[in-house]
Amino acid sequence: MNKLTIALPKGRLADKVLNLIKKCGIEMPEVLDERKLIAYDTTEEYRFLFVKPVDVPTYVERGTADIGISGKDTILEEGKDIYELLDLRIGKCKLCIAGKSSKDLKNIHTLKVATKYPNITRKYFESKLITPDIIELKGSVELAPITDLSDVILDIVESGTTLKSNGLKVLEDVADISARLIANKVSYKTKYDIINPLIKSLENLVGSL
Repeated sequence: MNKLTIALPKGRLADKVLNLIKKCGIEMPEVLDERKLIAYDTTEEYRFLFVKPVDVPTYVERGTADIGISGKDTILEEGKDIYELLDLRIGKCKLCIAGKSSKDLKNIHTLKVATKYPNITRKYFESKLITPDIIELKGSVELAPITDLSDVILDIVESGTTLKSNGLKVLEDVADISARLIANKVSYKTKYDIINPLIKSLENLVGSL
């Protein structure tokens, strides 16, 4: 019977996350079926749920997963009632305000911001006593200021290459982003003896990065 259920993000972080798990001494099958949404380690003590990154905090908050690995951007946006235990220092990038010119941030009374992160955007600008017109997009937000749909964008920036190739630049940094270990609040107490050694193993690995 599995002792711990762990929610892992599918997509760009998946390989790095699984590599960390393996380095903690948890033996995974040599071949994982990418179509399967649930997998077990070789001892079947750990059950892994492979979910969309945006859904990891929900699975953890609801207790379907005891712990999970989620990007800080998702944690901030979703605002779930969970514990954030450890910065894993992988998937590093930044949340930034970007646009064509710093002049685009000047007119605070009519500021239009395109983003995939409406909650983060609202909180960030409210902290500056600005109430922007938030335009939520699912696709490439870089197109919004180019077509005058918005004045600026709030989005993840890694290398900045996409911004530069579209005539945009970073105007303000909002937050540093990386993958974080999170836990269900009840599970953290009731399964502390199982979770804590895993945290210690991850801390040692992260310290060597």
